[in-house]
Amino acid sequence: MATPLELLTPREDRVDTYLSKIWAPALCGSVAFLTVCFVNFGTKRPVFSGIQKHILWTSGAAFAGKVIDGYRNDYLADRDAVLRHYVELHPEDFPAPERKKYSELFLPWIPVR
Repeated sequence: MATPLELLTPREDRVDTYLSKIWAPALCGSVAFLTVCFVNFGTKRPVFSGIQKHILWTSGAAFAGKVIDGYRNDYLADRDAVLRHYVELHPEDFPAPERKKYSELFLPWIPVR
């Protein structure tokens, strides 16, 4: 079993997937595109009219999604660093968990008839 410090330490062999890099910008851009289409539909215009609005809002929202995802990644990295440092300073509060067998985890079963 892994110790708490090993769980908070980033692995060197981890490779980010392609989808994890484009997830937030693609989602924000898609939502912005569909929102412009919905606004056009609500105002009784053709759905794809005003293509410049579609392009501007989609690219702006994709950029905002990328910026927000970057801030989120930085925040999570800082949080993990603080937690890792705390565990390093107080190892007595975080003992390694002991291994248990399934027979120790199951409660005795008494059928009720």
